[in-house]
Formats: sequence, C-alpha cells, structure tokens
Amino acid sequence: MTLGALTAVLLVGGLVSCGRNNSTRAPSAGADDSQTATQIFAVKGVVKELQADGRMIVIKHENIPDYMPAMTMPFETRDTNELAGLKPGDQVSFRLLVTQKDSWVDQITKTGSTNITEPPTETFRRVRLVEPLNVGDAMPDYPFTNELGAAIRLSDFKGQALAFTFIYTRCPLPNFCPRMSDNFSEAARKLAAMPGAPQNWHLLSISFDPGYDRPEVLKNYARRYQPDTNHWDFATGALIDIDAITEQFGLMFPREGGGFVFNHNLRTVVVDARGKVQKVFTGNQWKVDELVEEMVKAAAAK
Repeated sequence: MTLGALTAVLLVGGLVSCGRNNSTRAPSAGADDSQTATQIFAVKGVVKELQADGRMIVIKHENIPDYMPAMTMPFETRDTNELAGLKPGDQVSFRLLVTQKDSWVDQITKTGSTNITEPPTETFRRVRLVEPLNVGDAMPDYPFTNELGAAIRLSDFKGQALAFTFIYTRCPLPNFCPRMSDNFSEAARKLAAMPGAPQNWHLLSISFDPGYDRPEVLKNYARRYQPDTNHWDFATGALIDIDAITEQFGLMFPREGGGFVFNHNLRTVVVDARGKVQKVFTGNQWKVDELVEEMVKAAAAK
C-alpha cells in the first residue's frame, strides 16, 4: 500500500464492541487466573490481506458471540507457518486467543475460496489535501475537543513535549488500542516520578471513532487510567481533521459497504517543544522507556 497526497489505503482500527464473555478459559497451572486466563474463540472468515511482515493477516470474520460483531480486522500470528499457502479470498476457520494483555490467532485452516465481488472500498479523503509528515517537519495545528468538553488545539502545547497516539474506546483486542493507553498511563507515571524530570510534557489520545467517542464517552474511558488532566487529554474532533492528521502519519479510514472497516495499524508521535516532529513509533512493540526517553529529549528542545 502507498500513501498518496489525495488517497491511499492504509490500515486503521475499528468499530467493535465488547460484551459479556462466556468463552473458554485456559489458565496456566499454578498461575493467577486473573492475569493468565485465556479466552478462546472459534471463528470463521475470509482472508482479505496478508501483510508484508509475514505475521499479520487481515480477515473479514463472522460475528464472534459475546466478544465482537462481524468485522474486518487484523490478527497477529505467533507462527508464520500458519499463513503458508494462504491468499486473499480464501475462506478459513481459526482460533482467536485473548489474554489480559495480548491476542493472537492460530490453527488457521483453509476451508474453501471465494471470488465474490464486494462493494469497492471508499475513503474519506475528499476535501483536504495534506502531505505526509516526517521527522523534523513542523507539526500543523489541529483543533480537538477533550473528554471534559473543552476546546484544545495542538498549538496549545507549543513549548511542551507532546506525544499523541490514536485509539478508539470500543477496541477489544488488548495488543492494539488498549496497549497504547496502557503504555501512555505507565509513561505518565514514570515521568511524574522521575527525579529531575521535565514538567513541560503532555500526552494526547486521539479517537478516530468520533461518531461514537464523544466527550462523555472519552471521559468514562479515561477514568480507568486516572489521568492527571494537566498532562493527559483524551480527544475527539471533526472527522475531516482526524482524517487529515491520521493520513499525515500513515493511517486512513477505509469504508466498505457503507460502514467502517476497522483494520488498523498503529502510530504514536512525539513532537518536541519547538513544535517539530521528533519521533514516530510504528506498531505496538515500542517500549514505555523509549517513549519516556523521547519525551525528556523533546521537552529540552530549543
């Protein structure tokens, strides 16, 4: 996939919902069940994409009772052999395994193939032309509304180290949006406790599901992380602005059959005190200490 000035198809996460769960649990022997219980779901779907890293597969799956509705989502495998011989259009059955902090799929079995023509995927890139942003570029200003209903702008944080990431509150897979929020929470604790740490830093979690993630929803979501509101905002905004900022860092909102296809990659961005892009973390494997180190460096930028 390539990022164009006008349109591109890149991956962003989706509208799914969590529910009461009666799935199989398989705790490790002698371990704390609350930390190690594994929910196991038997799922069927159609392969939409095999990503270049050899570990991620995008599947349009059926409804997963008590977990999430039928959606198109990316799933991670732990054994690359699981994907051998598969191609887009293959019908598959597989297991989805979910723990408190992680999720993955296995036992992927081809059950058939389909050549059904589906409605073309559309994108929301219709009005604003934006260019990709790279390290060293000045960060444009964008308006948002935070979880308290207050208007904020990226320019409000000029003179501070700013880190922002993209989430949506209904994301059920723990290694996607919840991991970004957990990492921000831990980074905030470390910065607050660090001897001699800078005070000019801020975190911003931007929802790319503005139709659902209104300020009152974000406020309720934020409670679980008990953020210091002087240092961490949860934000929503106009779709045209969210669309533009996500596109500048390699995220897009495709839509299929009139609804969102939440099939998402991850981006976390650090902007230094001068307002310049300092670091872009891709994916979900970056460590909290790496973010803290970048924030300290960004806060000192002159």
